[in-house]
Amino acid sequence: MDTRLASEDLAIQARAREFTQRCLLPHEVECDLKGKLPAKTLAAIRKASVEHGLAGYNHTKEDGGQGFTPLQQLLAHEELGKATNGLWTLVYGASLPLRHASDKQRREFLLPMNAGKRRACYAITEPGAGSDPRLVKTTAVLKRSSYELSGEKWFVTSADAADVILVHAHVDGDPDKPTLFIVEKNQPGVNLKRAPKFMHNYVFEHWEIVFDRVKLPADRILGGVGQGFELTKDWFTETRLELGAHCVGAATRALEIANDYAAERIQFGRPIRDFQAIEFMIADSAVEIMAAKSMLYRIGAELNQGLDRKLVHARASALKLYCSEMAGRVIDKAVQILGGRGYMRENPVERLYRDIRVERIWEGTSEIQRAVVGGQIKKRGLGVFTGWE
Repeated sequence: MDTRLASEDLAIQARAREFTQRCLLPHEVECDLKGKLPAKTLAAIRKASVEHGLAGYNHTKEDGGQGFTPLQQLLAHEELGKATNGLWTLVYGASLPLRHASDKQRREFLLPMNAGKRRACYAITEPGAGSDPRLVKTTAVLKRSSYELSGEKWFVTSADAADVILVHAHVDGDPDKPTLFIVEKNQPGVNLKRAPKFMHNYVFEHWEIVFDRVKLPADRILGGVGQGFELTKDWFTETRLELGAHCVGAATRALEIANDYAAERIQFGRPIRDFQAIEFMIADSAVEIMAAKSMLYRIGAELNQGLDRKLVHARASALKLYCSEMAGRVIDKAVQILGGRGYMRENPVERLYRDIRVERIWEGTSEIQRAVVGGQIKKRGLGVFTGWE
């Protein structure tokens, strides 16, 4: 078994690492203290992501993307995930369901998004619907030649930076007709309700949006009527894989900082890493990252080989579950090793501590991931997760 990364993979990983270090990390403290970055800085970072060959990472070259393999995408996200304040989101890529775009939608949305010129956000969660998408109340009713979309969506991440919203709605209010609509944010009837503040600071906002009888022609349906759940499922799967990679990167950065500090911090005449309490925390964290990284790279290799779609969904849930909880444990230890310094907002481990908590919640809670894993075991047996082919 050859576990070495190919030269092409290493090159993309190095490119993402260099971009993160040069274009993202220098802006972390400003973003955290001010809550956001100036428009000029955001534009410069977006331009740099295109110049570094990272924009459109998740689409083919024919669709204006980079043509990265699944493993290469995860390698890039591992490096991007080392940045705090959600700065990794400044690397633009069209949402995965847009690969099903019609020719017109491709020209109008997919290609410009992969070029870093447009951006979409995804709206699915509602006041009464989250883990169970069948409870979505947002409806789309056909009236003459256009649909009328009405409803309320919560936690629409990066809505302030987007000009397009992908809205998960039920045609005729029927849960058996889940459908994705492409909505221009500036069209009549799209209203910001509020932009709540959260525990972590994120470079963009998470809006609550009310759609009040928004008129949409039939050509704004992505895929087809009734295909919304499957497209949303693909989106969830992709984001869960990406977040798993982010968590590995975040945990690695935190441990590197803690390890360096433990070697330099002298107490009672010797470096604190020489005390077993500190040494064991570092050792445990290193082993956890090794296990998570092994899972991440294994799944990336399986995806390269064309893993069955149902198994992709299962693997993505297992990855997000383990990596998000692993990162929480590792970063908590890093804060403890740094002591009071680790509690200062100017320190990356403090920002990582706040950032990483949401990883166990968004794009499917840890409890939902356990339900997915448990369901797969019931259907296919333990070998889905414990076996090796």
